[in-house]
Amino acid sequence: MNEEVRVTAWVRGQVQGVGFRWFTRAKALEIGGLSGFALNLEDGRVQVVAEGPRADAQGLLDWLREGDTPGRVDGVTEIWDTPRGIYDTFAIR
Repeated sequence: MNEEVRVTAWVRGQVQGVGFRWFTRAKALEIGGLSGFALNLEDGRVQVVAEGPRADAQGLLDWLREGDTPGRVDGVTEIWDTPRGIYDTFAIR
């Protein structure tokens, strides 16, 4: 069963000033079925929140970890949760 989920991921590394949020949004839209956002944090990480089918959210998370992302990803920490259903699309914040 492909249940609806929410995943919040914090991406560490050289992920600000390299188009990381833009590419993350493009990947989420390419996967389809996902809503949420990508946000630069003051400590240099990028926070990614994605809601949608578990397989799609896992696909985005796998891409954040292993994909052809801009910059350099040193690590990703994530928390899975119940979706809140408050996002219309996938945005850059």
